[in-house]
Amino acid sequence: MTRRPSLPGASELFRLTSPAEATPLAPAPVAEPESPPQRRGTGRQKHSTKITVYVSDEELIGLEHARLQLRAEHGLAVDRGRVVREAIAVVLDDLEVHGADSLLVRRLRER
Repeated sequence: MTRRPSLPGASELFRLTSPAEATPLAPAPVAEPESPPQRRGTGRQKHSTKITVYVSDEELIGLEHARLQLRAEHGLAVDRGRVVREAIAVVLDDLEVHGADSLLVRRLRER
């Protein structure tokens, strides 16, 4: 066991902390005029609730690949938890808007 403390990296130390300071990297998507407000996955903050989710090796590799792709191609340095929270927000919005025709319902019925 090493006695070295675990310190945050430069990206954690120098990250933007408020949306007002952030400069957009890409144009914001245009929302449909009659669509309900979209959920947002929570960013870097202390979360009061934790769940454990088991994933396959392929799912974990896919998640890590998506994280690296977001960083390399879109300049978004996010952790896997942030990607998962955003994905949950997208799926819940789709379920709320489309109900039985949502992607989640269709995929769960396939299994």
